[in-house]
Amino acid sequence: MDSFSTLIRTASHEQHMEAETSTFMSDLLGGRLGVDAYARYTEQLWFVYEALESGAQELASDPVAGPFIQPELFRLPSLERDLAHLRGPDWRSTLTALPATRAYAARVAECARAWPSGYVAHHYTRYLGDLSGGQIIRGKAEKTWGFARKGDGVRFYVFEDISNPAAFKRGYRELLDAVPADDLEKQRIVAECKRAFALNTDVFRALGEEFPLSA
Repeated sequence: MDSFSTLIRTASHEQHMEAETSTFMSDLLGGRLGVDAYARYTEQLWFVYEALESGAQELASDPVAGPFIQPELFRLPSLERDLAHLRGPDWRSTLTALPATRAYAARVAECARAWPSGYVAHHYTRYLGDLSGGQIIRGKAEKTWGFARKGDGVRFYVFEDISNPAAFKRGYRELLDAVPADDLEKQRIVAECKRAFALNTDVFRALGEEFPLSA
Protein backbone atom coordinates (compact mmCIF):
# COMPACT_ATOMS: atom_id res chain seq x y z
CA MET A 1 0.00 0.00 0.00
CA ASP A 2 1.25 3.47 -0.88
CA SER A 3 2.41 5.76 1.90
CA PHE A 4 0.27 8.82 2.65
CA SER A 5 2.87 11.21 1.21
CA THR A 6 2.85 9.24 -2.05
CA LEU A 7 -0.94 9.22 -2.07
CA ILE A 8 -1.03 13.02 -1.68
CA ARG A 9 1.56 13.56 -4.38
CA THR A 10 -0.11 11.32 -6.97
CA ALA A 11 -3.66 12.48 -6.18
CA SER A 12 -2.80 16.12 -6.75
CA HIS A 13 -0.52 15.54 -9.75
CA GLU A 14 -3.09 16.62 -12.33
CA GLN A 15 -3.92 19.90 -10.56
CA HIS A 16 -0.22 20.51 -10.00
CA MET A 17 0.45 20.30 -13.72
CA GLU A 18 -2.49 22.59 -14.44
CA ALA A 19 -1.17 25.23 -12.03
CA GLU A 20 2.36 25.00 -13.40
CA THR A 21 1.26 25.27 -17.02
CA SER A 22 -1.16 28.18 -16.53
CA THR A 23 -0.90 30.80 -19.27
CA PHE A 24 0.15 33.49 -16.80
CA MET A 25 2.97 31.37 -15.34
CA SER A 26 4.13 30.31 -18.81
CA ASP A 27 4.19 33.92 -19.97
CA LEU A 28 5.92 35.08 -16.81
CA LEU A 29 8.61 32.42 -16.93
CA GLY A 30 8.97 32.81 -20.68
CA GLY A 31 10.01 36.44 -20.18
CA ARG A 32 6.96 37.70 -22.07
CA LEU A 33 5.65 39.79 -19.17
CA GLY A 34 7.24 42.77 -17.44
CA VAL A 35 8.47 43.03 -13.90
CA ASP A 36 5.15 44.62 -12.92
CA ALA A 37 3.39 41.30 -13.49
CA TYR A 38 5.98 39.58 -11.31
CA ALA A 39 5.47 42.20 -8.59
CA ARG A 40 1.68 41.73 -8.77
CA TYR A 41 2.10 37.99 -8.38
CA THR A 42 4.39 38.55 -5.39
CA GLU A 43 1.71 40.75 -3.80
CA GLN A 44 -0.83 37.93 -4.12
CA LEU A 45 1.58 35.53 -2.44
CA TRP A 46 1.77 37.89 0.55
CA PHE A 47 -1.93 37.41 1.30
CA VAL A 48 -1.71 33.62 1.12
CA TYR A 49 1.36 33.40 3.35
CA GLU A 50 -0.07 35.91 5.79
CA ALA A 51 -3.01 33.51 6.21
CA LEU A 52 -0.66 30.52 6.51
CA GLU A 53 1.74 32.07 8.99
CA SER A 54 -0.27 34.47 11.13
CA GLY A 55 -2.15 31.54 12.69
CA ALA A 56 0.83 29.21 12.81
CA GLN A 57 1.83 29.81 16.44
CA GLU A 58 -1.61 28.79 17.71
CA LEU A 59 -1.22 25.50 15.83
CA ALA A 60 2.27 24.74 17.16
CA SER A 61 0.89 22.54 19.95
CA ASP A 62 -1.73 20.82 17.78
CA PRO A 63 -1.08 17.05 17.43
CA VAL A 64 -1.78 17.06 13.69
CA ALA A 65 -0.50 20.42 12.44
CA GLY A 66 2.08 21.09 15.15
CA PRO A 67 4.99 19.07 13.71
CA PHE A 68 4.71 21.02 10.43
CA ILE A 69 5.12 24.44 12.04
CA GLN A 70 8.82 24.93 11.30
CA PRO A 71 10.09 28.53 11.43
CA GLU A 72 12.76 27.87 8.78
CA LEU A 73 9.93 27.62 6.25
CA PHE A 74 8.29 30.96 7.07
CA ARG A 75 8.17 33.25 4.04
CA LEU A 76 6.54 36.49 5.19
CA PRO A 77 9.73 38.39 6.16
CA SER A 78 11.32 37.48 2.81
CA LEU A 79 8.17 38.42 0.90
CA GLU A 80 8.10 41.78 2.63
CA ARG A 81 11.71 42.50 1.67
CA ASP A 82 10.91 41.54 -1.91
CA LEU A 83 7.87 43.80 -1.98
CA ALA A 84 9.84 46.74 -0.57
CA HIS A 85 12.33 46.18 -3.39
CA LEU A 86 9.66 45.77 -6.08
CA ARG A 87 7.13 48.38 -4.96
CA GLY A 88 9.12 50.75 -2.75
CA PRO A 89 9.01 51.40 1.00
CA ASP A 90 5.28 52.23 0.93
CA TRP A 91 4.32 48.87 -0.61
CA ARG A 92 1.70 48.21 2.06
CA SER A 93 -0.35 51.26 1.07
CA THR A 94 -0.90 49.95 -2.48
CA LEU A 95 -1.24 46.25 -1.63
CA THR A 96 -4.48 44.75 -2.98
CA ALA A 97 -5.72 41.19 -3.25
CA LEU A 98 -7.50 39.89 -6.31
CA PRO A 99 -10.90 38.32 -5.50
CA ALA A 100 -9.40 34.88 -6.27
CA THR A 101 -6.57 35.59 -3.83
CA ARG A 102 -9.02 36.66 -1.15
CA ALA A 103 -10.91 33.38 -1.58
CA TYR A 104 -7.67 31.37 -1.36
CA ALA A 105 -6.39 33.21 1.73
CA ALA A 106 -9.80 32.94 3.40
CA ARG A 107 -9.83 29.17 2.94
CA VAL A 108 -6.32 28.85 4.38
CA ALA A 109 -7.30 31.00 7.37
CA GLU A 110 -10.47 28.96 7.90
CA CYS A 111 -8.49 25.71 8.00
CA ALA A 112 -5.90 27.24 10.33
CA ARG A 113 -8.70 28.27 12.68
CA ALA A 114 -11.01 25.26 12.54
CA TRP A 115 -9.42 22.24 10.81
CA PRO A 116 -5.73 21.51 11.47
CA SER A 117 -5.65 18.58 9.01
CA GLY A 118 -6.89 20.89 6.27
CA TYR A 119 -4.21 23.40 7.24
CA VAL A 120 -1.60 20.66 6.68
CA ALA A 121 -2.94 20.21 3.12
CA HIS A 122 -2.35 23.90 2.37
CA HIS A 123 1.00 23.89 4.15
CA TYR A 124 2.15 20.96 2.01
CA THR A 125 1.02 22.36 -1.34
CA ARG A 126 2.68 25.74 -0.67
CA TYR A 127 5.97 25.03 1.04
CA LEU A 128 6.97 21.85 -0.74
CA GLY A 129 6.17 23.57 -4.02
CA ASP A 130 8.33 26.54 -3.08
CA LEU A 131 11.23 24.30 -2.19
CA SER A 132 10.94 22.53 -5.54
CA GLY A 133 9.47 24.46 -8.47
CA GLY A 134 10.08 27.78 -6.78
CA GLN A 135 13.77 27.45 -7.57
CA ILE A 136 12.99 27.47 -11.29
CA ILE A 137 11.02 30.70 -10.85
CA ARG A 138 13.90 32.29 -8.94
CA GLY A 139 16.41 31.49 -11.69
CA LYS A 140 14.14 32.84 -14.42
CA ALA A 141 13.35 36.00 -12.45
CA GLU A 142 17.02 36.73 -11.83
CA LYS A 143 17.78 36.31 -15.50
CA THR A 144 14.73 38.15 -16.86
CA TRP A 145 14.62 41.17 -14.55
CA GLY A 146 18.19 41.34 -13.36
CA PHE A 147 17.71 40.68 -9.65
CA ALA A 148 20.86 39.93 -7.69
CA ARG A 149 21.35 36.19 -7.27
CA LYS A 150 19.29 35.15 -4.23
CA GLY A 151 18.89 38.86 -3.44
CA ASP A 152 16.10 41.40 -3.02
CA GLY A 153 13.24 40.59 -5.38
CA VAL A 154 13.67 36.82 -5.15
CA ARG A 155 14.25 36.28 -1.43
CA PHE A 156 10.89 34.53 -1.19
CA TYR A 157 12.47 31.58 -3.05
CA VAL A 158 15.61 31.45 -0.89
CA PHE A 159 15.37 29.21 2.17
CA GLU A 160 18.46 30.37 4.01
CA ASP A 161 17.86 28.12 7.01
CA ILE A 162 17.45 24.93 4.97
CA SER A 163 20.90 23.84 3.87
CA ASN A 164 19.78 20.54 2.33
CA PRO A 165 16.36 20.87 0.64
CA ALA A 166 16.31 17.22 -0.49
CA ALA A 167 16.82 15.97 3.07
CA PHE A 168 14.28 18.48 4.37
CA LYS A 169 11.67 17.27 1.87
CA ARG A 170 12.34 13.67 2.89
CA GLY A 171 11.77 14.60 6.52
CA TYR A 172 8.62 16.47 5.59
CA ARG A 173 7.22 13.43 3.77
CA GLU A 174 7.96 11.33 6.86
CA LEU A 175 5.88 13.78 8.88
CA LEU A 176 3.04 13.35 6.39
CA ASP A 177 3.28 9.58 6.67
CA ALA A 178 3.05 9.89 10.45
CA VAL A 179 0.01 12.20 10.50
CA PRO A 180 -2.35 10.95 13.24
CA ALA A 181 -5.46 10.64 11.06
CA ASP A 182 -7.68 7.75 10.03
CA ASP A 183 -8.27 6.81 6.40
CA LEU A 184 -11.38 8.95 6.06
CA GLU A 185 -9.58 12.01 7.38
CA LYS A 186 -6.64 11.29 5.07
CA GLN A 187 -9.05 11.28 2.12
CA ARG A 188 -10.31 14.67 3.28
CA ILE A 189 -6.73 15.97 3.45
CA VAL A 190 -6.10 14.76 -0.11
CA ALA A 191 -9.31 16.47 -1.26
CA GLU A 192 -8.16 19.70 0.42
CA CYS A 193 -4.82 19.45 -1.39
CA LYS A 194 -6.71 19.33 -4.66
CA ARG A 195 -8.76 22.31 -3.55
CA ALA A 196 -5.56 24.22 -2.68
CA PHE A 197 -4.20 23.65 -6.20
CA ALA A 198 -7.53 24.73 -7.70
CA LEU A 199 -7.54 27.94 -5.61
CA ASN A 200 -3.96 28.62 -6.71
CA THR A 201 -4.90 28.07 -10.36
CA ASP A 202 -7.78 30.54 -9.95
CA VAL A 203 -5.25 33.17 -8.84
CA PHE A 204 -3.11 32.47 -11.92
CA ARG A 205 -6.19 32.77 -14.13
CA ALA A 206 -7.09 36.14 -12.58
CA LEU A 207 -3.51 37.36 -13.02
CA GLY A 208 -3.63 36.22 -16.64
CA GLU A 209 -6.74 38.36 -17.16
CA GLU A 210 -4.99 41.34 -15.59
CA PHE A 211 -1.86 40.85 -17.72
CA PRO A 212 -3.07 39.61 -21.11
CA LEU A 213 -0.42 39.39 -23.78
CA SER A 214 -1.30 41.74 -26.60
CA ALA A 215 -1.72 39.57 -29.68
